[in-house]
Amino acid sequence: MTQDTRAQQLRQKSTRYLWMHNRDWIQMAEEGEPMIAVSGEGVRVTDSEGSSWIDVNGGYNSVNVGYGRTEIADAAFEQMNRVSYFPNGTTTEPTASLARKLAQITPGTLSRVFPVSGGSEANETAIKIARAYHKRRGDAGRYKIISRVGSYHGTTAGVLWLGGTPQTQRADFEPAYPGMVYAPAPLPYRSEIEGETASECAIRCASAIEDIIRLEGPDTIAAVIGEPVAVPLGAVVPSDEYWPMLRDICDRYGVLLIADEVINGFGRTGKMFAMEHWDVVPDIMTIAKGIISSYLPLAAAIATEEVAAAFAGEEDYLRHVLTSSGHPVSAAASLKNIEIIESERLVDNAARVGAYFKEQLEGMSGDHPSIGDVRGIGLLVAMELVKDRETKQTFAPEDRVADRLNESFKKRGIILRTAGPVINMGPPLCITESEVDEIIHALDLSLWELEGELGMAQYA
Repeated sequence: MTQDTRAQQLRQKSTRYLWMHNRDWIQMAEEGEPMIAVSGEGVRVTDSEGSSWIDVNGGYNSVNVGYGRTEIADAAFEQMNRVSYFPNGTTTEPTASLARKLAQITPGTLSRVFPVSGGSEANETAIKIARAYHKRRGDAGRYKIISRVGSYHGTTAGVLWLGGTPQTQRADFEPAYPGMVYAPAPLPYRSEIEGETASECAIRCASAIEDIIRLEGPDTIAAVIGEPVAVPLGAVVPSDEYWPMLRDICDRYGVLLIADEVINGFGRTGKMFAMEHWDVVPDIMTIAKGIISSYLPLAAAIATEEVAAAFAGEEDYLRHVLTSSGHPVSAAASLKNIEIIESERLVDNAARVGAYFKEQLEGMSGDHPSIGDVRGIGLLVAMELVKDRETKQTFAPEDRVADRLNESFKKRGIILRTAGPVINMGPPLCITESEVDEIIHALDLSLWELEGELGMAQYA
């Protein structure tokens, strides 16, 4: 069997039997997709036809240490040979060690770890902890959760109703989960107030949450949840006033603050955890992705000692269980993953190379009238494309910007998909400046092509 024939058979199996994330199998079959990845190293993967690609988003902003780390595979294999699971009511050495490690590296008194399988589960767990916490304290009326418009916290039944983006189609799953309340996002580029500075935007959006708490009634609000650096809107880094203000507001009204670090965490923003940029400690932090670089399923919700204390005692334990929670093989792999992040100083690399990446993107703005804004921090960066930079006018659906760009990226050897005018990028933390240059070159050519087809500019 030739390599091409095998690749074709694998694609046919996928389009016939596999229900992939947010993809239509009919369209994929017509376009000769999906690509079948067979191996990877660093920021690159090789497909079933032998072609090499740069994975600009490292999976789902999740392969933090890069592909091909055999040390992680070895750690998982060794643990499987010792004990592959655990009897009911027990735990294992790597799970206990991982909980201790997470308590050591997370900010403040965050120390009580509930392991789960993925980011959606982590945020579901955080909501359950928040609501149960208030009930334990006699505040049974506190059930509402405030999130920000444009945020994303997962797709399971509860967290699907947090935040919301144009790409989050929720009509199929109505009715909405009860108690969801929405606040504005601190995105100065798209501020509803003309001429507002980043600081003014941050203060206004934080104050809006206080207004919502007062309007809804403080005795009805359980928690506020947000990504420290919001990804769906395009790596939105709020001005420095925002998170300290929000911490103070939550404290004054007895509301728990949940930081969704599912994407932000484990070095992505140039700090081990993004909340460290503002020296703010949330009451609950959710983590996933980078905790294990997606080598196996693993995530967690971590509560402070103060929050966890409400669940101490025979009748007060958290009534919450998931089959793979605390899986020893994932725990062993995660410990090795964190060891790599620390020993290879990947957090520092994310800060340094991320600054270079953003600088190169900003440098492209002079050549490309379609670039309206460049934003981000560390290796979480984004560009927002516009039809008119002066008015910030967005492209029309008939311009097919996302489709055109996705086709163009593919021609130039990078795996990067966009569903709208915002192009998010979060490569593995081991990326080098020369590899960033390759991505920049592909983006440059793709934007020239787009702008030429839309009559926005002539080719250089």
